[in-house]
Amino acid sequence: MSLSVLSRKEKERVIQRLLMQAPPGEFVNMFDNLCLLIRDEKLMHQQGECAGHRHCQKYCVPLCLDGNPVLLTHHNVLGDSWYFDCQSKLSFKFDLLQNQLRDIRSHGIIRNETEYLRTVVLCALRLYTSDHYPAGHCNVLRKTLRGREFLLACIEDHSYGAGQCWNGVWVSKWLFQVNPFLTQVTGRIFVQAHFFRCVNLHLEISKDLKESLEVVNQAQLALSFARLVEEQENLFQTAVLDELQELSQETLKRVLRRDLPVTRTLIDWQRIISDLKLVMYPKLGYVIYSRSMLCNWII
Repeated sequence: MSLSVLSRKEKERVIQRLLMQAPPGEFVNMFDNLCLLIRDEKLMHQQGECAGHRHCQKYCVPLCLDGNPVLLTHHNVLGDSWYFDCQSKLSFKFDLLQNQLRDIRSHGIIRNETEYLRTVVLCALRLYTSDHYPAGHCNVLRKTLRGREFLLACIEDHSYGAGQCWNGVWVSKWLFQVNPFLTQVTGRIFVQAHFFRCVNLHLEISKDLKESLEVVNQAQLALSFARLVEEQENLFQTAVLDELQELSQETLKRVLRRDLPVTRTLIDWQRIISDLKLVMYPKLGYVIYSRSMLCNWII
């Protein structure tokens, strides 16, 4: 169906749906391409701004604010396009289409025991991320839900190589309640990669986790939490690499045999597999292999 025959509401739904399918690092390119099709600048910027915030929160887009790394998530959004940062104690607006921070203001933070614990956990998590993520970022936020206080830890690292036709991101989020003796940690690890040279290949892998931690004091809790994150992400990384190795050896051959045309000539399958590995492994599995790039050797 031609876009010209759609109503405004239908166009809005189509634009939102297409923009939310943009892989990490490709939102602005997707927006620019859609502008050429829609030819309605006002409509595109309205929908692009809304979808841009959702894109940032999904992939925990990192920013630098007052010298501190900030991750945009749905946990530190204030509404009406406003975000806040516990570390710098600032609130701000962010325009993804212009890659621009606006309206930076002071944002009050209550100094209590939970705030001190947040700072200690952030220090422990930064030590972990500095060892495992070449260019990664982490952040720890406070959340109050139904009168109970929680800490939310986020980790993000990415590798964008659009000039080489690939992008990839690693995101993990961890939530636990501030309890005196025992706390349950829930986490989610999410990896997405996109390779678009010769083929259009998307990879999305995620895992949900639940673990318990004993609470003795703030320092012990912070160190135990960082060790838990390291252990679970190591297990996830190893499992994904094993799965991709198995996939590369068997599934690819079956897919090619099904889709290639009949030419009545012999095909050197081993050479094809080797060539694909040379092209795609260094790109799509780097995010998996180095933790920040679990996306560069899928095949």
